[in-house]
Amino acid sequence: MPSVSSHDLVWPGLSGINTTLSWIFYYKALKASDMATVALIDKGSVVVPMRLTCIVLRKIITLRRIVGAALIVAGRLAIAWK
Repeated sequence: MPSVSSHDLVWPGLSGINTTLSWIFYYKALKASDMATVALIDKGSVVVPMRLTCIVLRKIITLRRIVGAALIVAGRLAIAWK
């Protein structure tokens, strides 16, 4: 631990705070709305970072990623249709 500086602990610390807030807001959303609506928003949030990695980090869009994103969107539409 002596070789770890305080600067090295910033990102894990921010990640922990972000995760904690995410769960708090998730449970507050479950309390305020029905499960289908919360799940629709929660599970759909995976598509946003998938797209951002292609734009910001210049990752290659493979067929596997396209199929995965399409299945997520199709599942969201199926839940929303109900």
